[in-house]
Amino acid sequence: MDQDCAGDPECPGLLPEPTAAELRLEAVLHALADPIRLRIVAELAGAGGGERNCLAFELPVTKSTLTHHFRVLREAGLIRQHRRGTSKMNTLRAADLAARFPGLLDAVLDAAESCFETSKPAAR
Repeated sequence: MDQDCAGDPECPGLLPEPTAAELRLEAVLHALADPIRLRIVAELAGAGGGERNCLAFELPVTKSTLTHHFRVLREAGLIRQHRRGTSKMNTLRAADLAARFPGLLDAVLDAAESCFETSKPAAR
């Protein structure tokens, strides 16, 4: 499957997700309330629209827990997932989120940046 397939709703490997019109604020905010999911979204935003494999994220959780976090993000409409071979590729649905909730994602990511900086242990 080529990368152009990632945004195609008819793509055979695309996993189920809500349409842009079906995005619900409470589901988006619930998904972003978890620090692991917030970090995933921040890393995808930092990828500049590029896609990343689920296993490319270095997070302190088990593979099954990571799968759960990606499912919550996808079902809330924050990410798009499609299968490429045995991998699941992820992209941030920034344009859909901006159209439905203008400024929300940018505000959350700006606030999260300071959280990520303070969550690191201080050097001694």
